[in-house]
Amino acid sequence: MGTFYVDSYNDYPDTSYIKIPTNPLERVIGQDDAVKIAMVAAKQRRHLLLVGPPGVGKSMIAQAMSFYIERPTEEIRVVHNPQYPERPFVEIKTREEVMAEREEETSTSGIIIDPKDAPTSVAERLGYRCSKCGFYSSPSDAVCPNCNSPKVQMGTQGPFGDVFNVIGAAFGVQNNLDKVTLTRRNGDHDEIIVYERYNDKIRVLDEKTLERRRRLEKKSPSKTIVPIDRNPFVLATGASETELLGDVRHDPYGGHPQLGTLPYERVIAGSVHEAHQGVLFIDEITHLGNLQRYILTAMQEKSFPITGRNPQSAGASVRVDKVPADFILVAACNINDLPYILSPLRSRIVGNGYEILMKTTMKDTEENRMKYLQFISQEITMDGKIPHMTMEAAGLIIEEGKKRAKIIDKKNNELTLRLRELGGLIRAAGDIAVFKGNKLIEKEDVEEAIKLYVPVEEKITKEYGSMAAAYSSENTTSQKDFYNYNLDDRSYE
Repeated sequence: MGTFYVDSYNDYPDTSYIKIPTNPLERVIGQDDAVKIAMVAAKQRRHLLLVGPPGVGKSMIAQAMSFYIERPTEEIRVVHNPQYPERPFVEIKTREEVMAEREEETSTSGIIIDPKDAPTSVAERLGYRCSKCGFYSSPSDAVCPNCNSPKVQMGTQGPFGDVFNVIGAAFGVQNNLDKVTLTRRNGDHDEIIVYERYNDKIRVLDEKTLERRRRLEKKSPSKTIVPIDRNPFVLATGASETELLGDVRHDPYGGHPQLGTLPYERVIAGSVHEAHQGVLFIDEITHLGNLQRYILTAMQEKSFPITGRNPQSAGASVRVDKVPADFILVAACNINDLPYILSPLRSRIVGNGYEILMKTTMKDTEENRMKYLQFISQEITMDGKIPHMTMEAAGLIIEEGKKRAKIIDKKNNELTLRLRELGGLIRAAGDIAVFKGNKLIEKEDVEEAIKLYVPVEEKITKEYGSMAAAYSSENTTSQKDFYNYNLDDRSYE
C-alpha cells in the first residue's frame, strides 16, 4: 500500500502539496452528477432535494451553490405606520438606493474640527475652552483642570441670540449646551452655521448639510430586517417556528408612546426572509413536521407575513404582510424519511427543481484515490489545528475508506463516500501527532487512531459482550424489580 503511493505520487512528499480547488463545488468528493445538477440549479434558480445518508456532502453542495448565484440586490425594511402602528409597511430598497442613502447620510455628518480651530466664543460656550485662562479641555470637565475655575456656560447669547434661535429652529436646531448656532457671510447672503459637540471634537454643519439632515428626519422611521450586505446562504436546519418564519418581540409596555417600543422596531425576520434572493438549506427537512406547509406557502407566494407568534405577547397584534421570501430551497433527508416529506412540498420541488440521490461509494481507481488525497488535505486545512499527513499515512486512510465501503455498503473494490466519519478519523490521527510533537501525521498515528476511533456500539459490544447485556447492567435495582414484576404479571395472564 505504501509502495503504491510512493510510485504513483512521488511528486507529493505529504498532503500539503495536494492542490485544493478554488471552486467550492469541486471540493465535493465523488458526487459528480449531483455537482453538475447543483450548478445548473444555482444558475437557473431551481430547488433541490438531496437524498442520502449523513456525511456524503449534502451540506457542502448546498453551501457551495450560494457562490454561483448573484449577490442580493434588495434590502428589506419595515417602516413605521403612524396611522396604524400594528401594521408596519414593508419597504424594498435596491442596492443603488441603499448606496445613495448611505452617501446622503455621510453628507449630513458635517465637518469634524479640533476645538482650537473653532471660534473662541463657540469653544467657550460648548465647554471646551476656559474663558478665564484659555485652556482647552474636555467639555465633560465642569472645572478647568489648568486654573481650577468653573467653566463659564453662557446664559445669554448677545443682542441677536433670539434671532439665531428663531432661524436655527427653522432648520431643526436650537442653541443649548451641546449646540451653538451662528451666521456667517457666504457671498451675497448670510448662512446658518451650527457647531455641536462631537466627543472631544466639534462638528460643523452648514446650511446645505442642515437641509439634508432635515429631509432625512422627515422620513418615517424604519428598521432594516434583511440587510443588503448579507450571506446568501441561510442554514435553517433544526430551526424553531419563530426562527424559521420570523416574530415580533414582546414589550411589556406594548406600544406606549413614552415607555414602550414601537411595533416596527420589534419585528424580526425569519430564515425564509433572510434567504431572500439566496439559498435556504434545511437538512433533515422532515423534522420540521407541519412547518413544512409554511415553507411551501413561502415558495408559492415568494413572500411570507411576519406576525407575533406568542398569543400572550404584545407582539401578537402586530402583522407585516408580504415580506419578500424568494429563495432557492435546498432540502435534504435520508432515504427512509422520504415518505414524511409533505406531498405538495415535494411536488413543488419536482415541478421547479431536481431530486438527487447521493452516492455512498465510488470506484477504487487511481483517479478517485487522488480525490481522497484532496479530501484529506481539505480536512486538515479546514481544521487548522493538526499537521499534514505523510503519503504512507494517507494510504491507511484510503484503505480504511475501502474497508468501510465493503462493510457498510457491501461494495467490493469501492471507496466510501461517507466522509464525515473519515474526517473525524483524520482529526483523531492529527491530535495524536500533535500530542507526540510530530511535524506530520505518521502511519503509526493513523493506526492508533483507527483503534481508538470506533463507534461506541462496537466498544460496548466488546466490553459487555452484547448490547442487551450492556442495557441490563445499566438498569437500577428498582428498574430490574419493575421489569421482573411485569414478567410475573404477564405469567398470570
